[in-house]
Amino acid sequence: MNIHPLAIVNPNAHLGHDVTIGPFAVIESDVVIGEGCIIASHCVIKQGTTLGPHNIVHEAAILGGHPQHLKKSDRLGRLVIGAHNTIREHATLHRAMKEDAATLIGDHNLLMACAHVAHDCRLGNHVVLANNTLLAGHVTVADRAFLSGAVGVHQFCRIGALAMVGGHARVVQDVPPYLMIDGNSGCVVGLNLIGLRRNGFTSDQVAELKAAYRIIYRRGMKWTEVLERLREEFSTGPAAVFHEFLSGGTRGFVQERRVPPNATIKIRPVDDDAAVAVPVESLPDLRAKAG
Repeated sequence: MNIHPLAIVNPNAHLGHDVTIGPFAVIESDVVIGEGCIIASHCVIKQGTTLGPHNIVHEAAILGGHPQHLKKSDRLGRLVIGAHNTIREHATLHRAMKEDAATLIGDHNLLMACAHVAHDCRLGNHVVLANNTLLAGHVTVADRAFLSGAVGVHQFCRIGALAMVGGHARVVQDVPPYLMIDGNSGCVVGLNLIGLRRNGFTSDQVAELKAAYRIIYRRGMKWTEVLERLREEFSTGPAAVFHEFLSGGTRGFVQERRVPPNATIKIRPVDDDAAVAVPVESLPDLRAKAG
């Protein structure tokens, strides 16, 4: 164990074997730090925090802070962090609001500088939160999702597995698995094909995902019909995740950037108050711009 003499470590904290704590770090009581963790200088690990083995916490990160919520609670939950995570400078991770709950961080995640994970969030494994990414309360991020810089995610939203969210996106609805979100529009722009291939998805699996994607976004079906088709045609394999994900949630789902088939828009003539519904396909220039 290597604890710098200028670090402040509460005697009631539980430190595993071979833990390193840098100068001016503060470790409060009721903290558990697993073996092989490295806590850099000026970090604050507040009470109610548990770190698994081999995590690296960089300078000035604050773990286990109180929720930023108007409703104060004297009996907060915990912050539980798995193993082999890297938490970069000035990141902030908060405890859960209720005593019997926890903010959960899985394994092998990278939280870059100034990332914020609010109370009651759940992160899976191999998740990347780039610089200044902000997760509001109760957000769920599934395995291998990638959130680019300065992304803001509304409370109770879900980010599906292997989804990729572009920089500066404002996420206010659930992001289904495997999809890419454009940073400017905040809309779906297709499958995360590069991420899928890097994670070993075969050509046949990608083809199935494309077929399921077309059912969700391109066929213009009612939502109940979409779910039924997904359940019937993709009961196994990676595409089966779509039905499970789209059957839940409370926020609705991010829509595609391109205009859906058979859509109409209202054209209001300059000299007439009556609006006329015009099929989008009759406006090729507008459709090309939207897509």
